[in-house]
Amino acid sequence: MHLTAASTNLLTATQYAYWMAVLRIGLGAWWLKSFAHKDLGGWLKRGSGIEWGGSVAEKHKWGFVKTGFDKVVRPHPIPMAYVVVFSELALGLGLVLGFLTPVALVAGILLNLLYFVLMINDWAEQGQNLMMILAAVVALGTKSWAVLSLDHLFHLFGG
Repeated sequence: MHLTAASTNLLTATQYAYWMAVLRIGLGAWWLKSFAHKDLGGWLKRGSGIEWGGSVAEKHKWGFVKTGFDKVVRPHPIPMAYVVVFSELALGLGLVLGFLTPVALVAGILLNLLYFVLMINDWAEQGQNLMMILAAVVALGTKSWAVLSLDHLFHLFGG
């Protein structure tokens, strides 16, 4: 017996595109949730998130993480807090709305990789970072901006 796509009830190309858009939107909602759970006063006025990151970098098993943190992030805690917080917001909005989607997906992969390296000793955090990276790679590889996106509406990125 030979099975064809029609006989196995696989998704049509249109259904597939919509499910990939759902993946992209869900990933964007995940980034928005990450933004929303932050204490903005603590992060943006007191640099508490950067302070916490510094405490993690301080005892990191890879010396380049502490050195990089001390040279790039620690001297500028408030501006770096703004970068982290508003990067999460921009990624979330970009993915939910489907605006500059490939750029947002690549930026999300990079930000998650940074989190992954910083938190390499905290395996409770790794599942989230790895799943977000996986979802972003799938969304990028499947052109998840082809439907339900501003990119599609404005004919950006072939969408």
